[in-house]
Amino acid sequence: MGFQERYGRYRAAVEEYLEGLFTGERPYGRLQEAMRYSLLAGGKRVRPVLAMAVCEALGGEPEAALPLGCALELVHTYSLIHDDLPCMDDDSLRRGRPTCHKVYGEAMAVLAGDALQAEAFRLLAAAPGLSGGQRAEAVLALASACGGDGMVAGQVMDIGQLAADEGPLRQLCALKTGALLRAAAGLGSIAAGASPEDRARAEDYAAHIGLAFQVRDDMLDVTADQAELGKPIGSDRAEGKRTFADLLGLEGCAALVAEETRLAKEVATVFKNSAFLLNLADSLAERRA
Repeated sequence: MGFQERYGRYRAAVEEYLEGLFTGERPYGRLQEAMRYSLLAGGKRVRPVLAMAVCEALGGEPEAALPLGCALELVHTYSLIHDDLPCMDDDSLRRGRPTCHKVYGEAMAVLAGDALQAEAFRLLAAAPGLSGGQRAEAVLALASACGGDGMVAGQVMDIGQLAADEGPLRQLCALKTGALLRAAAGLGSIAAGASPEDRARAEDYAAHIGLAFQVRDDMLDVTADQAELGKPIGSDRAEGKRTFADLLGLEGCAALVAEETRLAKEVATVFKNSAFLLNLADSLAERRA
């Protein structure tokens, strides 16, 4: 099975799983509507795909990682809803359509994000086919990635413009973008019952593709078309935030993406079933949206 076909298989499983969430009749149904509006807006589903791919690369069944990866996608979606709010980045477009608060209002957008975060941990706690110990490990991994020393800390650095040089900017990236990608690798490892050594390697791989992903994102913020990217172009620069493109220039960014991709692939080659992870690193490095 080729890379694109396998990616499509993982992604289809993710979409089917997410489509089945938050469908019941409720008197507060508008909350569920707002949650589904953002959750089902599309996207590459990189994080749950990575969780499933790592699980399979480490000898597990990818379906075992599906609820864990989808829990991560709920957290990612909540973070996007909150990032777009007027008190944060004040964006009106996400994935080519109006942001959640533009459609449902600011209060409902905040609540939709809050609910998605809580529901993510429900998915982990109830994940089928895993032991109690694996579920507990999964909860700890996600809480560590998205909490005050993870994704939220990265957002604090971002809105506070605390990353003016390359070192702090790398730290911001490791927290805001890299933490959830490392969590995806960690959750896939947990679902596979992998050794601590293999889990550490998988998370190292994810850290490298996370940095490459963010640097590529900064490049696209300069070079891409808004319709192609599906969100406003140049918003970070307009807000006075420093990006890798500002610090390194486009050529320097391209070199850094290539180096981090090389390092990621070097780590992944130790896995018996590494082909998909190697191709994934290249695909993310070359993406145009």
